[in-house]
Amino acid sequence: MNKAMPVIAASLIMLGSVPAAHAAPAGIVRTGDVYANYADLAAHEGEGTDYRRIQRVPVRARVAHIAIHGGAIEAPTTQLADHAAGTRYAFYSFEGIKASGNSALHITSTRFDEPRALKVVTGVDYTVSWHAASGAKATTYVGGRDTKLAGKVTAELRAAGFTVATSVPEEIGGDSPRNIVNKNRRGMGVQLELSRGQREQFFAGGKLSRAWAEDPAHRTKAFYRYVAAVNRALS
Repeated sequence: MNKAMPVIAASLIMLGSVPAAHAAPAGIVRTGDVYANYADLAAHEGEGTDYRRIQRVPVRARVAHIAIHGGAIEAPTTQLADHAAGTRYAFYSFEGIKASGNSALHITSTRFDEPRALKVVTGVDYTVSWHAASGAKATTYVGGRDTKLAGKVTAELRAAGFTVATSVPEEIGGDSPRNIVNKNRRGMGVQLELSRGQREQFFAGGKLSRAWAEDPAHRTKAFYRYVAAVNRALS
């Protein structure tokens, strides 16, 4: 395990916030998101008030756990990625911290070009991107271009008693080279899409609000068992 102290960077630059409804930049095709890319979002949302960026990069880290739809955008992906990274692996999260309406901060993975995230990912060999999927049944969809590692993750999760889908819907497959998870040094990563039913198992009472998820006291044993299974695949 790398014992080097992590470098922590959390930006607190305040930007003025204006209504989200505006025209898309020329040449950009909307795919359901309010914003076309990070620059578009940053021009209309306030860092430190509407969203925040957090990263932790140990020296010589070869693995990064990322949550680009963290905070209240897709809870509790920040907490899962953070705990999975620990002090050994790199960690990055883009977090929605609005009182409401955090879904407006979602930028799809193939257009997520936030500079700090790209720097973290392009500096490592392996990437695990944590996401939230719909569905009441506890299930994980394991995708990404790193099919070998995806197979290992699938096997470890199943061995730990978790359900992994036998197929992944194309829209959450994570196999596009434009997807940030696949922009590491090897050009391939693993994307985890956890159903709501699965995520609810990680917290007492099945609550997924940002405030509830941010308190480690509310985590269940399943939370730690799941993360440990993913990291065993990386060891």
